[in-house]
Amino acid sequence: MTDAHQSFLDLLHTQRVWDVELPGFDPASAPPAPLPLFHRWFAEAVAAGQAEPHTMSLATVDAEGHPDVRTLMLHDADERGWHFATHRTSAKGHQLAARPYAALGFYWPAQGRQVRVRGPVTACTPAESSADLHARSTGALASALTGSQSEVLGSAEELARTADAAWERARAEPDAEVASWTRYVVEAREVEFFQGDARRRHVRLRYRARDAAWTRELLWP
Repeated sequence: MTDAHQSFLDLLHTQRVWDVELPGFDPASAPPAPLPLFHRWFAEAVAAGQAEPHTMSLATVDAEGHPDVRTLMLHDADERGWHFATHRTSAKGHQLAARPYAALGFYWPAQGRQVRVRGPVTACTPAESSADLHARSTGALASALTGSQSEVLGSAEELARTADAAWERARAEPDAEVASWTRYVVEAREVEFFQGDARRRHVRLRYRARDAAWTRELLWP
């Protein structure tokens, strides 16, 4: 083992999780459907000071059947499902077009909580996708106008030129359209709520969609 590797391991092994007082979670008090519980946990994460609680991991599958994952922002969570947006021409856009199924992961360490969502993915209408884009900031519009997401970049200078031009256009044309921008919805088939426990007696409650209803079950941690 090299000195550099040993230094990394030493640093890794000094890290701790959940050095805060964790909330309790009684699964018997959970609502019949997962959405109200997600809304409640999200609000509690915000109140606990969790940084960027609206970020989540999105997992898809590529053309070779290999998993792919990245972090992006939640745009909504309603009766239709969990919403996010991206270019349909991006890597994840191509993957979802070929295999429209995804998994989401939220991690809120301020309270030792995770939420996992799995289900089929549907692309929203162009009108809804456009409304999604223009409800966001000038910077978000500029980023979308920059385009070419996931493509090979020739140089940092090329990105700087393109991004500067996109910012100018976003300021001058706040209603500019980006044809590839697409809002997606993950229609949950499974939603799991994980509450960490300092004694490792973690609580895992899984909701599973069955016809028009949800079943609930506890999982071993």
